[in-house]
Amino acid sequence: MRYAKKLIIFLVVSMALLANSAHASISNKRTLCVFDLVGANGDFYGIMKDFKTAALGWGVDIELKPYTDEKIAAEDLKAKQCDGALLTGIRGRQFISYTGSMDSIGAIPDYDAMRMVVSILASGNPKVNPHLVSGPYEFGGLVPMGAAYLFVKDNSIDTVEELAGKSIAVLEYDVAEANMAKRVGMSPVMSDITNFSTRFNNGSVDTCFAPIFGYSALELYKGMQPDGGIIDLVLGQLSAQLILRKDLFPTDFADQSRKYLAGQFDRAMRIINNADGEVNEKWWINISDAETTRYDEMFRQARIDLANQGVYNKDMMSLLRKVRCKSNPSRAECVNPVRVI
Repeated sequence: MRYAKKLIIFLVVSMALLANSAHASISNKRTLCVFDLVGANGDFYGIMKDFKTAALGWGVDIELKPYTDEKIAAEDLKAKQCDGALLTGIRGRQFISYTGSMDSIGAIPDYDAMRMVVSILASGNPKVNPHLVSGPYEFGGLVPMGAAYLFVKDNSIDTVEELAGKSIAVLEYDVAEANMAKRVGMSPVMSDITNFSTRFNNGSVDTCFAPIFGYSALELYKGMQPDGGIIDLVLGQLSAQLILRKDLFPTDFADQSRKYLAGQFDRAMRIINNADGEVNEKWWINISDAETTRYDEMFRQARIDLANQGVYNKDMMSLLRKVRCKSNPSRAECVNPVRVI
C-alpha cells in the first residue's frame, strides 16, 4: 500500500514536470518575419535559417516566415503577427529610431566603418544598450546589405549640377531620400521596394538609389542600357536589422542575437563582394575628388537638418561621426564639428 502511494505521488510529480516542460517549450516558440527580395531562396533568409539553429541553443524555437514585400512584414510586426522581423534599417526606423538611423545619407562611408559600428552595437556597452530598446521593441542585431549608389541612365553625369531636373525613384516612407533629391534639384517620384526598380528599368524615372546587389537581383543593368551607369560614390550603407518584441524573448536573447549576427559580418561581405563582382567595369562613373568633397558636405548638411527635424536620431548621428573621425581624423567635420553630427 505504501509503495502504491509512493508510485502515485511519483507519477503525479512526473506528469506535472512534463506538463511544465511542454508549456515552457510552447511558450518559447516564436515567429520571425524575414524580408528578403528573393524570398526563402535569398542570401539573407539563408543567414536567418542558421540563426534559427543557433537560437535553439538559447532556448527559443523559431519559425521563419519569408516576405518579399517589406511593407507587409513591417505591418505584420505591428499587428503582432510576428514576434520579430528582419527589415531594412530604413523601414525599421519607425520601430527603433537609433539603429534605424544607421542607414542615413553618407553617414557610413565604407565597410571598415560599417564593421566598427556593428561591433559597437553588439559590444554590450552600457552606454549603448539603452538606445537599443524603444517601447516594446528591441534591436536584435544586423547584417550589412551593402553600399548604396546612384544608378543613372546618362553616363555623362559627373557633377551635382548635372543631376538637376532628373527624376528619381525614392521610397515613399523615407523622408531623407526625397529631401536629398530636392537639395540637388531632382524630381522625386514616390515609390516602394516592390516597384522602384521597375520604374527605373522601364524608363519611368532617370535615376534610382539602390544597394549594389540590385544590379543583378533587380536587373538594374536593364535600366542603364545603353548609356547609363553607376556613380562611384557611396550614398550610404544599407542593413538588414532584426527587430524583436522584447517581452516575448528571454532576457539575454537580444544580446546573444546581436553577437551572433555581428559574427555573420564576413559572410554578408562575401555576398556583397560577389554582387559587386557581377558589375561590369564599364558601368562605373568616376567623379573627381573635389566633387566627392562637395557631395560629402551636402550629405553632412542633410544629416544635420534631418536630425533637427527628428527624422534621424541625434545620438546615432553622434556615434557615426565619431566612427568616421576615428577612421579618418582629417575629415573637415572632425577638425570643425557642427553639433557632433
